[in-house]
Amino acid sequence: MSKPEFIDRRTLLKGAVAGSMALSSLDLIGAEKRRSAIVEENQREGTRDWLLTNTRIDPETKYRSPAIEGYCSHTSIRAGETLRFFVSTNPAATFTLDIFRMGYYGGAGGRLVKQLGPLNSETMSDPEVGPKRLRNCQWDVSAELTIPNDWLSGVYVGKLTSAADGLQSYVIFIVRDDRPADLLFQCSDHTWQAYNRWPSQFALYDDGKSEWYWGGNVQVSFNRPYGKYCQILDQPLSTGSGEFFLWEFPFVYWMESQGYDVSYLSNQDTHHDAKGLLRARGFLSVGHDEYWTLEMFRNVQQAIAAGVSVGFFSGNAVCGRILLDAEVRGFERKGVFGPPGGTREFDNMSTLPHERPYANELIGAHSTGPVTGGADWVCSLPEHWIYKNTGMKKDDAVPGLIGWEWHGDPAPIKGLEVVATSPTQSSPGKPNGGQYTATVYPGPKNNFVFNASTCWWADGLSEPPGYVRPAAYMTPQGPDARIQQITRNILDKMIGGST
Repeated sequence: MSKPEFIDRRTLLKGAVAGSMALSSLDLIGAEKRRSAIVEENQREGTRDWLLTNTRIDPETKYRSPAIEGYCSHTSIRAGETLRFFVSTNPAATFTLDIFRMGYYGGAGGRLVKQLGPLNSETMSDPEVGPKRLRNCQWDVSAELTIPNDWLSGVYVGKLTSAADGLQSYVIFIVRDDRPADLLFQCSDHTWQAYNRWPSQFALYDDGKSEWYWGGNVQVSFNRPYGKYCQILDQPLSTGSGEFFLWEFPFVYWMESQGYDVSYLSNQDTHHDAKGLLRARGFLSVGHDEYWTLEMFRNVQQAIAAGVSVGFFSGNAVCGRILLDAEVRGFERKGVFGPPGGTREFDNMSTLPHERPYANELIGAHSTGPVTGGADWVCSLPEHWIYKNTGMKKDDAVPGLIGWEWHGDPAPIKGLEVVATSPTQSSPGKPNGGQYTATVYPGPKNNFVFNASTCWWADGLSEPPGYVRPAAYMTPQGPDARIQQITRNILDKMIGGST
């Protein structure tokens, strides 16, 4: 079917304030109007200078950028705290560090908030391979920054540029706050780090024998740069930034264009700060959110019990159970949030404990064999409120939106409804034996839990500057008015609006 005509919230706002220099308010929750800090932030001057324009990957390692690379002392940090940057250049060189907050900013995608440099750096030594194949850098501090009080919560990238040859890479961190907010956007930094192969084949997935190992006794640390992403697609912007630009930034870009009141946090914050989850009406897991601690599971479960709604706009979420090690700023795989044999594609998983709680008891469905694959988003319950104003009818499809990992095996939760489902495929027209299920189930206090059952949901929302569309098994087709409207229905209901 053809895509229905759609006028988004930003377009309506532009018409409403024609001739004005700024947006003064935004109707976020029906009749109640209030000014959003996100609206104010995105009125500030944006730039595309945050984009990397000169990158080089070492062909021997395939992932690292030895000319200039770095990491931060914190994954998540509050205003008033001091962030340290650890940078190595090869050869030794001066460099600059330009810091940007990522958002919408009139379509530019970022705003320059701080410039540091020129700074000096040496070639830092690679750490020795430690127990459990740990690579734990102990580099010299290249720069320090106390986070200003006026920096709004968000995802921030630092663009490193070497003066010697102009080569570039990123460092990435999250500025969090403690204010009440409508929505909490959780970055999946545990999963970013699990797939980080820096300096070469030292991800959670390599035991020294197999490049796609899925067992225990391998540990990874945040004390190292992020190498370029190693799977599914070639994205230069992932050099130093984990998976943020792959699956999460298109959601951020669209959400901030709509003026939603959102605060950002990391997987680590979800682990350490159960009370902090209660400051919002909705909690969002976006993209590829595979690795959780048991504490994260229980904290989100308790938030649902307290009335917080949750949107799993993600695939393969809450699959690997990990144990944090504060001494090395790292973690290792300790179990699976699913039943024995539930993920039949990965033999090594049988060596790990498969114990309750299972992920589908939180999400509504979970990773199940064959884990990977693709499909269209096929409407199975058109009368459901998530489809309001989409024009979708039963069996209408959004091509290629499901991938490359998904959720099935819905839990027997009272009131759970399957809103989209179809067989998964190894390529168009070739079923692989899987069946994804997108679900919604009610919480105890007029809240709910939505499960999109795909890593690629954000592809249906926007395509920001620098975005690279994934293609594996199936290929999503980019922004779609129906997916935008479904997302708006879900977020508006989370924050108290009608649907």
